[in-house]
Amino acid sequence: MNQLHLFLPCAAGVESYLAEEVRRITGVGDDDLRAFRAGVMVRASWRDVLLLNLHSRLAQRVLVELSHTMYRQEQDLYRAAGEVAWELWFSPKETFKIEITAQHSPLKSLNFAALKIKDAVADRFRHKFGVRPDVNTQWPDARIYAHLTTEECTLYIDTSGEPLFKRGWRADKGDAPLKETLAAAMLAASGWSQGDGTEANPDGLVAQGVPLYDPCCGSGTIAVEAAQIACNIAPGSMRKFGFQKLIPYQEHVWHGLLDNARAQECEPRAPIYGSDVAFRMVDFAQRNAERAGVAHAVQLRGGDALQRMPPSDVPGVMLVNPPYGERIEAAGIAGAARRARYSPPTEYVSPYEDVNQNGDAGFDDESFGNGMVRDDVPRFGARDIAQTEDGGDFFAQLASHWKKNYPGWTAWMLTPDLKMPSRMRFKESRRVPMWNGPIECRMFRFDLRAGSMRNKPNDAQPPEGNAPSTS
Repeated sequence: MNQLHLFLPCAAGVESYLAEEVRRITGVGDDDLRAFRAGVMVRASWRDVLLLNLHSRLAQRVLVELSHTMYRQEQDLYRAAGEVAWELWFSPKETFKIEITAQHSPLKSLNFAALKIKDAVADRFRHKFGVRPDVNTQWPDARIYAHLTTEECTLYIDTSGEPLFKRGWRADKGDAPLKETLAAAMLAASGWSQGDGTEANPDGLVAQGVPLYDPCCGSGTIAVEAAQIACNIAPGSMRKFGFQKLIPYQEHVWHGLLDNARAQECEPRAPIYGSDVAFRMVDFAQRNAERAGVAHAVQLRGGDALQRMPPSDVPGVMLVNPPYGERIEAAGIAGAARRARYSPPTEYVSPYEDVNQNGDAGFDDESFGNGMVRDDVPRFGARDIAQTEDGGDFFAQLASHWKKNYPGWTAWMLTPDLKMPSRMRFKESRRVPMWNGPIECRMFRFDLRAGSMRNKPNDAQPPEGNAPSTS
């Protein structure tokens, strides 16, 4: 298993950062690595499979490609699946599950297509061993992924099990929390966790001790992820993986890699700060930091983003995933007027209940065969709708606060609102396309300079209070 073809799905817009991460983890050259939309393909060894699961912060899964064939009908899928040597990966004692997705497939029913692949796998085991493995749709030992295009079928075996954004430390979370993989992508895009190849920043700003601050930290996803990076803690060191149920797995090899990763952990290389208007969320963030082993590396405080002063005397990087969407209600200063003006009647019933949420683009559990997103109603709590009138006031006030009190800092904001810079009366120095699940967003970079915006409209300094909370 020295020449496996791997596919690592990721959120759209993250491909280049994932490709660089794969190079760093595996040491492969450009000839063995290709980036596609929402994923990266790489030729690597089984040992690299373990390393990628352990160290990748950006990939959703690590999939091993086992078959790539042409097809026209369901019987072709049965034939293709029947030709794969599944017995090299799991035994009849293990349970399995078929996950399927399609892009412009001519087949009428994906459920029937998945059934044909399942039958082919079961029939192959029955032919070779006289017994077939059981299907378990909830907690399978082996996950088989099938991806269909117009004419091609690709079959994978999953080595990750639960998606890689499930690090094992986030038990407390608020509304519409940011996935850990997307938080890591924001850190990489900002240049804080990943270098840009220049002489000024070859290894990321974290190596230079540059502070990082999230003023709307919610349950602490960005802050905790950054703290683990600062302490060189492998993201997969606290969880189990699907490959531990597969035949190629060797326990001593895995524990050797795990011990080596833990030996590389260090004291934080840069200070990490987080704050949130909701003290409940700060408590969540603190407990998450403790479970992640970085409580000593991150400073968390309660407080309004419109009033918090810089947490460090040295200018650093601010990374903000602000609240958007009706589920994440604006608090304090930004939300007071909204609550007074738009208080719903007593009998109000939200039209957005029970809307299933899609996951990141690619092969995540929710987007790969399971999740169906209703297009007839807004996505409740998915951060897809920017704050309206009162939320706009918040962003203008936030910009004024930053310009007055954060000279020398660099602020990065992830938002689906392409007009956010003009609303904040800022000129972005960079914009990075990035998808938050099905939501197309941009990461805007603002280089903050000393100055005042008091003479511009809608910029009155806010009274004491609170700002929106995010998670």
